[in-house]
Amino acid sequence: MVAGVVLALCAAVCMGTATVLQALGARRAAAEGGRTRGRVVARALRGWPFLAGAGLDTLGFAAQVGALRLVPLFLVEAFVAASLAVTAVVGTVVLGLRPRRAEWAAVLVVCLGLVTLAVSAGHDGPGDGDTPLRVAMLVASVLVVGAGWVLGGRLRRGRTVVLGAAAGLAFGLTAIAVRLLPDATVPEVFGNPAAYAVVVSGLGGYLLLVQALQSGSVTAATAAMVICETVWPGVFGVVWLGDTTREGYGWLAVVGFVGCVGGGVALARFGEAGEGERDESGQRP
Repeated sequence: MVAGVVLALCAAVCMGTATVLQALGARRAAAEGGRTRGRVVARALRGWPFLAGAGLDTLGFAAQVGALRLVPLFLVEAFVAASLAVTAVVGTVVLGLRPRRAEWAAVLVVCLGLVTLAVSAGHDGPGDGDTPLRVAMLVASVLVVGAGWVLGGRLRRGRTVVLGAAAGLAFGLTAIAVRLLPDATVPEVFGNPAAYAVVVSGLGGYLLLVQALQSGSVTAATAAMVICETVWPGVFGVVWLGDTTREGYGWLAVVGFVGCVGGGVALARFGEAGEGERDESGQRP
């Protein structure tokens, strides 16, 4: 249990810092301009800030995978969601963001919600799904990534939050797909649809996150991503995979989820408002 929590905490620190570096690379690419979204994304992927962020994200993902094999899915996702606080702090220094009191209060609410989720955690379930469920995860990964890309090209208002949410859904599918991978040999893994779901949702989530970070507030994009990455995978783990809360602590888990959702919505709203004010004044974040 302790090892799983430590790994999840390492994942949070790595991923939170990586998001800021990726935001820096994405905004530099957007500032240089481009005729198509594909070229802007490609330019961002080649920049050193994004590459450094990708390296940290890789380390964070490895730690997340290790944690998913040791503790309940909702506990791991809760700790990964705590990267929101890391992103806010590091973003203040690196990107020059200036969160207002309401935004810091929202960050605090989210963090408190994550703490209550961690306290209420029990044991990870024994289930690893069946073949139809693994195929469903692969199909869902393709649909989420495809829909996110299409909506990201058409929306103007609320684009940052929608793209961040799509990235979060994709990353949530990644976490579930990892849980659906039983201990097996390499040939067996290549024949498992869940392995391909990990690749599709993981890489697709990255591309959606790049667009979200280019579109507006890094805090708003991350908040939307965290909510979608945390809530439904946690419920999925409890309902379908047999994850449990500590006896008598189910109510605390509900409180934690409400805190995460409420704080995340507030963060997304205030983050978008802050970006609008800065854009109207002619100042770049």
